[in-house]
Amino acid sequence: MNKIPFNVPFIAGTEVGYMQDAIQSGKLSGDGKYTKLAHQLLETQTSARKVLLTTSCTHALELAALLLNIQVGDEVILPSYTFVSTANPFVLRGAKMVYVDIHPETMNIDERLIEAAVTHRTKAIVPVHYGGVGCNMGAILDIAQRHSLYVVEDAAQCIGATYKGKALGTLGHLGAISFHDTKNIHCGEGGALLINDPAFIHRAEIIREKGTNRTKFLRGEIDKYTWVDKGSSYLPSELNAAFLYGQLLETDRVTSTRREIWSHYQRRLQPLAKTGRIGLAETGESSHNGHLFFLKCRDIEERQELIEFLKQRDIYTVFHYIPLHSAIAGHATGTFHGQDIHTTRESERLLRLPLYVGLTTIEVDRVCSAIEMYYGYPA
Repeated sequence: MNKIPFNVPFIAGTEVGYMQDAIQSGKLSGDGKYTKLAHQLLETQTSARKVLLTTSCTHALELAALLLNIQVGDEVILPSYTFVSTANPFVLRGAKMVYVDIHPETMNIDERLIEAAVTHRTKAIVPVHYGGVGCNMGAILDIAQRHSLYVVEDAAQCIGATYKGKALGTLGHLGAISFHDTKNIHCGEGGALLINDPAFIHRAEIIREKGTNRTKFLRGEIDKYTWVDKGSSYLPSELNAAFLYGQLLETDRVTSTRREIWSHYQRRLQPLAKTGRIGLAETGESSHNGHLFFLKCRDIEERQELIEFLKQRDIYTVFHYIPLHSAIAGHATGTFHGQDIHTTRESERLLRLPLYVGLTTIEVDRVCSAIEMYYGYPA
């Protein structure tokens, strides 16, 4: 029986051609032809005011932390159920992480708990759109406006996903997208900063270019460039940008295909879910991008048994984040505000199923049949 892996990175088939063109151009460092093409395409796809490619989503969030002038003593509100890259950029600037609980249905931050966590030290809210499913951005933006806070969207998993018609990552002041090879659209390693407040554009270009005004020089706006601000090197190479450009041209097709697979899982497993033996993902008010599909087991022990049961049948599944507040560094640099009612419990129940372009309906049915077999369904 053929193995069903958890993930297979998408390949459009055009990437090598664009990379060869970049090589022949003789321009392999960042901000060349394909970086510009990727910027333009992403700005068209998302309607962001400005997009800047970075070497990772982590670096996009680091850029955001620098743009917000995060300082020692500032506080940042975020969910604990997320990847460490959501917190690290702000921790590096000396901020204290303030974690709040999540909605068990979506695994997104519970917007109803944010306002109680706001203090005079709070600088920003960082919602994480888990699995390409949008947080309640209307409520979050309202809280931010009333308390004069910044909103930085961790939209790492969100290319092609929207909330009330707007691309995830474009509702807050800043947003960050990942192009890691586990994402729907990728270039192996890469990311992008989405700038939605035009006041940040000029400084973002400087910080991204090692603190220099080189971008203005390249546009012919000044006759030489120099060091004008703090910064670092966040530019991906032209080879990464060329690969990514080939991928970005397929965003609509990839999103549609993944949503179809997601919906097939939902249809097949819904009868089992109605028995109460498993829980299934929900999408709230957002138009998701089919980034991942998860189910919920009874507890961590059942989840581990199911992982092994499926592995014995050559089906590979994984759980996801260990809550940050339970980690050594998370405990040292932050605190959980209020009660951890859902974060730890739901993280221990969650199991991600295989989902990638190329996964066939027959294979999805095989995964679902194996899950039904484990639970003795139908009885």
